[in-house]
Amino acid sequence: MSPTDRQEDLRRDTDAIRALGITGVQARVTTGAGRDLVATSGVAEVGTDRPVPGNGYFRMASTGKALLATVVLQLVDEGELALDDTVDRWLPGLVDGNGNDGSRITVRHLLQHTSGLHDDLPGFATPQEYDEHRYDTYTSQEIVARAMRHPPDFAPGDGWSYSNTGYLLLDMIIEKATDRPWHQEVTDRILRPLGMEHTYLPGSTPTLRSPHARACEVYPSGERIDVTRVIVPDPGGYVSTTADVNRFLRALLGGELLPPERLAEMRETVPVDEGMLVFWPDGRYGLGLVNRPLSCGGGYWGHGGGESGYITLNGATHDGSRSVPVSMSTALGDSPDSTLQQEQAASRLVDHALCDTPVAGQDT
Repeated sequence: MSPTDRQEDLRRDTDAIRALGITGVQARVTTGAGRDLVATSGVAEVGTDRPVPGNGYFRMASTGKALLATVVLQLVDEGELALDDTVDRWLPGLVDGNGNDGSRITVRHLLQHTSGLHDDLPGFATPQEYDEHRYDTYTSQEIVARAMRHPPDFAPGDGWSYSNTGYLLLDMIIEKATDRPWHQEVTDRILRPLGMEHTYLPGSTPTLRSPHARACEVYPSGERIDVTRVIVPDPGGYVSTTADVNRFLRALLGGELLPPERLAEMRETVPVDEGMLVFWPDGRYGLGLVNRPLSCGGGYWGHGGGESGYITLNGATHDGSRSVPVSMSTALGDSPDSTLQQEQAASRLVDHALCDTPVAGQDT
């Protein structure tokens, strides 16, 4: 396809996402050959005709897990810690009670979500909870303590269950191993070397830098609420841009951040649970990276995320030569079907971009 055809197909895919009821969409395809393809759809704010900025900031949420996993594997390569180290080796006595046992959970378990730790994260199930608690703050120890109120979902290594608490423990382990703040390690090892100047932690600041599209959450009641202003607890607080996400994915998969043997370890995958397979058909999880099949053959790597109205999916080819993130500024939570349709539409955009195939029904 010509660049014009690719651009038009990317625009059609963003429009298809917007048509589901998403306020705003932005996507960027980077190949390293020529200019990026960028497409947007919708508006930056409900009730206005202000367009979505193609270089807008958004909360990258769990996409930050790939940043964290990369730092851990760099430390493993340097001999500062090991994948088979237990949580108790670094954080003695923190994971304990109700059947939780930090002496049985390893760094590898945390990275691949096979620890069995149950998540009990603060959240906003209703618009009223958002109004009342959006500026609440929590220490890492407080969030881990919430998880300790529950028995584990399974014994370490005996299953798969997505655990944000596990990645919070990785933050704490990085700090113990380096005697430095975990986010400083991310900055010094990844953000600064790659020139990711638009990726940052807002900390206690509830707003995003400009430009950005405002974020909405659609609740089961059908209410659509602007949820842009919020304080997000670690480690899901990173804000970024599509250009920076592409820069990271291409560098990681292209071998700039990890030596071949560590990148190979990152790509050693395990099956995910049945609930996640609904969203990631035939998907598998490595060490901070998701592997999903491509319709044109082979597969791609990435890590999506969702936080306070911002939903992002992304992916890159095996060698990092082609990558694409899509950021949506509305989370459709009114029904499971709506949530799944949003995921599927964004997944189709990623697949079309990485396969370089036209949107169905369009001529090549």
